[in-house]
Amino acid sequence: MTNKIMPKVFGWMFIGLLVTFFTGYYVSLHPETMFKLLGSWTIILVIILEFALVIFLSARITKMKPATAIVSFIIYSAISGLTFSTIFVTYELGSIMYVFLLAAIIFAVFALIGATTKTDFTKVGPYLLIGLIAIIVCSIINIFLNNSGFDLIITIIAIAIFVIYTAYDVQQIIKLNQLGVIPEDNLAIYGALELYLDFINLFLRLLQLFGRSSDD
Repeated sequence: MTNKIMPKVFGWMFIGLLVTFFTGYYVSLHPETMFKLLGSWTIILVIILEFALVIFLSARITKMKPATAIVSFIIYSAISGLTFSTIFVTYELGSIMYVFLLAAIIFAVFALIGATTKTDFTKVGPYLLIGLIAIIVCSIINIFLNNSGFDLIITIIAIAIFVIYTAYDVQQIIKLNQLGVIPEDNLAIYGALELYLDFINLFLRLLQLFGRSSDD
């Protein structure tokens, strides 16, 4: 069962990433459209839609039709692409590709660890959540402090949290599949969303560390 579900999960995750990056790149080629979409009030709407779709998928995944789950995931990926358009303006394309490859390698290593190790990462779930909340709070505080040293510490800790989250989520998907509490097609989308979020956050944090600004 495990061998059957994980290729589906990674397949949908890859599709989601493609939608996000191609949407972001396309929007970045049209600066006027990008600035209109990411205007002061529009960006708030985009963020609300992103959160709403994640909550909707997480809460309804066991009851919705597979087609609804797929459409919701693709829409979420496209909406995320709107905010992603800014990285194609902020960073050099070559730098983005380099960091994407680095993130992919790190992600793959920890996903493999999660799938093969005997260590039970699911026990650290509550601690990961606490760490994630702490990172969000500290990031908000640092918006006002604008302390580069503090930002570096937050970034490094965040990378550690998301790589562990990757192993944790892989084990969670495998366990849910073994329990059979979520239909397989729906679980594939739910798992893809969880790992998509892990990868995106890992990528963005690595980009903060290693990305080369387009102004350099």
